[in-house]
Amino acid sequence: MTTVRLNSADPVSIDTDALIVGFRSGQDGPVPAVGAQALGSAFGGKLAASLDAVGFTGKAGELAKLPTFGSITAPLLVAVGLGDSPDLEALRRAAGAGARSVAGQSKAALALPADTAEEAEAVALGALLGAYTFSRYRTDGDQKAPVAELTVLSGQGEAVAERASVLAESVALVRDLVNTPPSDLWPARFAELAEQEGGKAGLTVEVLDERQLKEDGYGGLIGVGQGSSNPPRLVRLSYSHPEASKTLAFVGKGITFDSGGLSLKPSASMDWMKSDMGGAGAVLGALIGIARLGLPVNAIGYLCLAENLPSGTAQRPSDVIHSYSGKTVEVLDTDAEGRLVLMDGIARAAEDRPDLIVDVATLTGAQIVSLGWRTAGVMANDDAVRELVVEAAGAAGEGAWGMPLPEELRKGLDSAVADIANLQPERWGSMLAAGIFLKEFVPDGVRWAHIDMAGPAYNKGEPYGYIPKGGTGAFTRTLIGVAERHASI
Repeated sequence: MTTVRLNSADPVSIDTDALIVGFRSGQDGPVPAVGAQALGSAFGGKLAASLDAVGFTGKAGELAKLPTFGSITAPLLVAVGLGDSPDLEALRRAAGAGARSVAGQSKAALALPADTAEEAEAVALGALLGAYTFSRYRTDGDQKAPVAELTVLSGQGEAVAERASVLAESVALVRDLVNTPPSDLWPARFAELAEQEGGKAGLTVEVLDERQLKEDGYGGLIGVGQGSSNPPRLVRLSYSHPEASKTLAFVGKGITFDSGGLSLKPSASMDWMKSDMGGAGAVLGALIGIARLGLPVNAIGYLCLAENLPSGTAQRPSDVIHSYSGKTVEVLDTDAEGRLVLMDGIARAAEDRPDLIVDVATLTGAQIVSLGWRTAGVMANDDAVRELVVEAAGAAGEGAWGMPLPEELRKGLDSAVADIANLQPERWGSMLAAGIFLKEFVPDGVRWAHIDMAGPAYNKGEPYGYIPKGGTGAFTRTLIGVAERHASI
């Protein structure tokens, strides 16, 4: 596990294997940022020119490595681009790219702008997130180990490093869960891990098995999970603080593998469906982070866990299920299963009388069509709540865009035999229709937001910034940010 600490040492003489410095992009080539400025004389004033000669301009996302030939103590210099006017997210991404590039080294130092606590945290957090690797199943030994020790050159206190570590470890847990193959992460196993990791953080954990779910009327969870030999679970996590005046409830979709059920997905859409539990992962990671940070807020998390498989016992298109809220739902498509487990989780969360419910889910392919792989859609029954979630995501550097819940789309969810259908017949606006479906299970007077992060939860492409290939841990930090905002009200 990579560790981080803060130190106000001189970047020229610090004992490290690699020094990571930042450059802004200027009209006449790369411009050294705070931290890199101290290296000018050590390199005889030629560092920026050397970088310019190898095509490095300082644009965001750029990276260049240079041997130092004894000009400074570190044998390797890593220059990362910050762009024209770097903000906190630019610092996080640059630090993440730099930390990933020095995998295999024992230690590295980051001389990036870190004069304020916010800047120092951004650098430390980005570096830790960028250093993440998932090598549990590697046996060839070719993969380089992540850098073991990171030092952020800053005069800020160690509390900054401690907070960054908590956030990074919460995200890393979610990434590990998303990356774990479904053969090793079925609903009961996920519940066991939630008990184990939640218990370490001081959370109260309750698990409902398939017998209790059936007795208590969780028709959505039972219906989705009945086709698998691995039965569903509902996990309730809770954290309380003696000074809290607000209670939040987070509900996460936890489909440990989604084949589509009898409405089978095409094979090309199935190989990454181990990520369909990313919402439940984010809720678990957020609750652990909230507890470890000691935020003065009460927080409750629900992990709605099931495996959606086809079999002789699987639910069928045209089945009618009885939800936990009492409403009946006609299942027109078994691949629209996430909303069926979430409807039960939302209705149960409402019984805790929270000030706000936020559900997070890899819910629809339509989110990717509408907003791409890096931007989630946020819907809510309250405009202020929607903007609060979008702002929390923006502060965390996680792409989110507020979306409407048009009333005219509700008619498309009408059922001839039940209270509501789980799918509208038309493709148009299907991300929004899914949000409208969930809204039906939020009691009147309860503030609620829905995050559809089907794309952001899993990076199928190459790593960038502090985002690795595979599980991203998306929206774990956003949920913690939502809790922090309520803690300060």
